[in-house]
Amino acid sequence: MVQRRSKNGGISLPLSLLIFIIITLTLSSSSFAFQSDELLQDDEEFGLEGGVRLSHHHSSDPNPIRSSSPRKRSSSSDLDSDSKVQFTLEHAFGDSDFTPAGTFTARLKTWNHGGQSLTKLRFSRNTLTDSEKENFNNLLKDDEFYTIRLPSNILTPPGKDYIISSVKARCLPKESLDEHFVIHMDGVNILAVNYGSPGACQYPRPLRLPKKWSFNSYTILKSSEQAPRVPTFLIDKISKPIYKG
Repeated sequence: MVQRRSKNGGISLPLSLLIFIIITLTLSSSSFAFQSDELLQDDEEFGLEGGVRLSHHHSSDPNPIRSSSPRKRSSSSDLDSDSKVQFTLEHAFGDSDFTPAGTFTARLKTWNHGGQSLTKLRFSRNTLTDSEKENFNNLLKDDEFYTIRLPSNILTPPGKDYIISSVKARCLPKESLDEHFVIHMDGVNILAVNYGSPGACQYPRPLRLPKKWSFNSYTILKSSEQAPRVPTFLIDKISKPIYKG
């Protein structure tokens, strides 16, 4: 390359080389500025420390509008409530007095419209005492009735009205004493109780002693839509098996 000296003694570059240098410097500064802005925006988007918010992202409004998630509307079932209730089963051997025999527990559901119903019924039988075993043994020998009763309203104190049902004692013994309850409810009121053995009671009823002097209990709870509305004084007669001879 041939260099030319200017009149003042300096070195003068060719015009084409000067134009190339100017264009190269211009493109380099533009690329750096673009990359710098782009990196700052990426820092902001991904929450990186050191990111600088650009001026056009600032808001001059001192009270910015905050987005709020829509509230979930509470359903009617949210207003329902339930509580635990207990009521006592009592039994009698022939003409004896009634004594506690076990406890039913359930959840009392109170609906938002005011209605009530029982759910999750559980039953816990008391262990037979020696005197109760003897009394039951006498019922088996004489082929007499074993009687149970429940309060007609599970929320009233005991000693008021009762629903009574009976079964021949010889119908219950298997390996243990197998009993079956079907309790018909209308709200908190017991309309009827069907009590007996889970299966059919054999007739004539042979004298058979259980191998275990303990009850094996089965319970079914039926609502008012399924419950028969029978007078209380008829329950005892209905519960007794009818035989054709």
